[in-house]
Amino acid sequence: MRAPEFEAYIRPARLYPQIWRLLIGILLIGFIYFAFFALMLVVLYPVIGAEGYFGFLEKLRAPSEPAPTLFALLSFVGMALGVVLAAAACHFRGPGSLFGPWPDVRRDFLVSVGALIPVYAIVTAGSWLFSAPELNLPLGLWLRCLPLALVLLLVQISAEEMLFRGYLQQQLAARFTARWIWMGLPAVLFASLHWNPEAGLNAWMIIAVTLAFALIAADLTEQTGSLGAAMGLHFINNSVSLLFLSTQGTITGLSLYVTPYTVSDAGPVPLDMVLNLLMMVLIWRLLRFVLLR
Repeated sequence: MRAPEFEAYIRPARLYPQIWRLLIGILLIGFIYFAFFALMLVVLYPVIGAEGYFGFLEKLRAPSEPAPTLFALLSFVGMALGVVLAAAACHFRGPGSLFGPWPDVRRDFLVSVGALIPVYAIVTAGSWLFSAPELNLPLGLWLRCLPLALVLLLVQISAEEMLFRGYLQQQLAARFTARWIWMGLPAVLFASLHWNPEAGLNAWMIIAVTLAFALIAADLTEQTGSLGAAMGLHFINNSVSLLFLSTQGTITGLSLYVTPYTVSDAGPVPLDMVLNLLMMVLIWRLLRFVLLR
């Protein structure tokens, strides 16, 4: 039995639920996203000049400096634009239908952020007792980058939530009743796109934790009938992992600190992933409690 809030949330998707429309929409999203990224690359060339252009492109593979990381986050404008256009062109839906009722989105986002800030602060501080991090960026540079980084991070997580918990979850739920389809398939796709070849054998554990995150975000979306809770969880999680404490070998360009170990290390990373998985379960129960009471 699906939550009544979720039934209201997917009502706009029921008008045109055909799978062929969804498939065309996915292709359209991919095309617009890559077209926008290509346009960014074209604009970038005269800005930084021929001498530094290809070096900058190489840094985009694993951004470890502020500028490439900000550039990568900006590219998610293309994803958000693609989802909005696909929903309109293929299903005759406005962008608001992807988020749910705006008062609910705003409330659930703020409640989730407020509940999770102390949780992540305690967990991050506790991790320092076992493995002291290393300074990655000078504090002054980090503070100068922080306002723009937060704005672009909000763009990034909004685009991903619009696509996976908004467009895909809504359209699949409008067509299928099986939970493994409308909740599971977008979660598996989301997790698979986070594959990191630099992680070696640890990549599978990272995928497992990312899949758990996606399923929790999908459940919160169902229970609340809006993207607000999932966006709040995503925003705090990415703020910590991208802007405050990143694992070496991942996206570290905007992080104040990095771990003393790399993402491929066989010892600390699996333990870190197990603890992250347990934390995700606790966060899920906490958010369900504060949002649904």
